[in-house]
Amino acid sequence: MMRLAIFALTRFLVGGHPRWQGSEPSGRQRIYFANHGSHLDTVLLWSALPGDLRDTTHPVAAADYWGRHGLSRYFSMNILNAVLIERKAPRGTDPLEPLRDVLDKGESLIIFPEGTRGNEILPGPFKSGLYHLAQDYPDAELIPVYLENLSRAWPKGAWIPVPISCSVRFGPPIALVEGQAKADFLERARNAVVELA
Repeated sequence: MMRLAIFALTRFLVGGHPRWQGSEPSGRQRIYFANHGSHLDTVLLWSALPGDLRDTTHPVAAADYWGRHGLSRYFSMNILNAVLIERKAPRGTDPLEPLRDVLDKGESLIIFPEGTRGNEILPGPFKSGLYHLAQDYPDAELIPVYLENLSRAWPKGAWIPVPISCSVRFGPPIALVEGQAKADFLERARNAVVELA
């Protein structure tokens, strides 16, 4: 019930209806990767998926933000079905391990490869996590997503969102080409998001 209320409020405030451009909703395992400009990104992208896909699609969230208080931890883990990761993992640990646990179960992820929110319309450089996941899970379909106007709807430092029409654009899948250098793949993945802007 709480989940439906949050989705309804988000849709009322900022819209966020999905636009599938080159891909369709599917139950196959996917890694959705998107630009990151607002705290609304996760809620909006996840709620843009059909209801039957939400139970097996896990947004990835920073533990130092979403896990630091009981309420935010409850919201991220129980309402959004999120996976929390340590952005500053101790040496010798694999920060992607919680993501691998999800993918090993055949479920899907939503990730923001920039690693942090930005104020720009277009995404900044992508960190290497997407590359490593694409390498290790070649059967997971990689779907670029562009979130339009989210950094304006709830910019950094704002306490509440502003009602601005936003959209969620899902693009055609990309794949890691055998032998492709990490930097080249990450730039191609970023460009796949940029092309949806």
